[in-house]
Amino acid sequence: MDAVVAEVARDINSRLAPLTDELTGWFTEMIPEFQHDETVRQLMVASTSSNLVAILDILTHAIPLESISVPPAAAEYARRFAQHELSLEALLRAYRLGEHRVSQWAVEVLSRLDHIGTADALAAVSELNERLSRYIDQVVEGLIDIYESERRRWSSRTGAARSAQLRAVLDNESLSEASAEELLGLPLGVWHQAAIVWVRAGTSDPEPLFQAGNRLLNDVSGRTPLTMLADDLTMWAWVSTPARATLDAAEVRSGLASQPALRMALGAPGYGLAGFRASLREAARARRLAETADPTSASALGGAGDQLVLFDEVALAALLTDQPDDLRNWTARVLGGLAADDANSAELRRTVQVFLQHGGSFTEAAARLHLHKNTVHYRVKKAEQLRGRPLAEDRLDVEVALLVCDALGVGPPAQRNRDSS
Repeated sequence: MDAVVAEVARDINSRLAPLTDELTGWFTEMIPEFQHDETVRQLMVASTSSNLVAILDILTHAIPLESISVPPAAAEYARRFAQHELSLEALLRAYRLGEHRVSQWAVEVLSRLDHIGTADALAAVSELNERLSRYIDQVVEGLIDIYESERRRWSSRTGAARSAQLRAVLDNESLSEASAEELLGLPLGVWHQAAIVWVRAGTSDPEPLFQAGNRLLNDVSGRTPLTMLADDLTMWAWVSTPARATLDAAEVRSGLASQPALRMALGAPGYGLAGFRASLREAARARRLAETADPTSASALGGAGDQLVLFDEVALAALLTDQPDDLRNWTARVLGGLAADDANSAELRRTVQVFLQHGGSFTEAAARLHLHKNTVHYRVKKAEQLRGRPLAEDRLDVEVALLVCDALGVGPPAQRNRDSS
């Protein structure tokens, strides 16, 4: 059987150059990540060729498993894959496709060997596939280690440089857009939407979670985001598009649902360098608001377990949160008893919000809330009784205070502390 397998290997080896071209062309066609520039393409060809040579040597000489190692060209190609942030899955898929194609070549050769009977040919195919599979398994195991080590090394090296460059662009207001583009190596004269992704303190291994957040932004936008780790628990990201586009909040929320430890804040899209900076500032304010919210309050942002907060949905409250305790105290003064932290008061506040948003129309508010007009009328009167004065008095203050209740929770800090104790 060794002789039959060796004969097959020598036949394939006699046509190695055109078969290598065939295989590399197939990789490029089947796997998008293999569509490189010419320099990297040549390395891919060398990697493929070196693997084929090693496989044919094993088939010809029955080389034992412990002697198998990753060919140098293949190892370097795996490192280059990691440096370009291409997926390990694509690299491993190429090895399985290659294994399948070499097996096909072997069957084709055996079908032309008239001096070998059917039983021997089948046995030869079985033996050949076993040796081929052992080679692929052994090399793939080594490649995974090479790829992961290089990815960690490269990420550490480029991550620090990228962070320094991004912070320089964000912090240096005198930096021109052209200079910022040169520093970052990417165009800024497009639309940018920033995201801040974070995990709770005490998370033991946040890196897989940040990778999941990166993939989510990629999947929702169809574009690779620019990312950097701001600290051990926080990742900043930007999605850039030629035309103004906003990430679909419903899709983002759906994706976050599968990662309950992740939270995300989104700024609004902004154009150019100014928009690049402003969108991140907005995302940071939205995050700060989410973290300031009272988690014990059923009406507060995040109190119901929201994983996503959009700046445009909480902009007014977010802009007022530099002194959250003072803001809550003011809210309690404006709303009076309507600021109580219970389900009935929350229901009344919601009704009042809709009533005021529709210009004080009981009919329109009832239609929006799917209630009878008389029910809205009753709730508004009840809210005024709890407040101790008409809603029309300091109406703007009332609307702002209602927004604050939604965002931060209700009641002054001292009262909430007594209630929780």
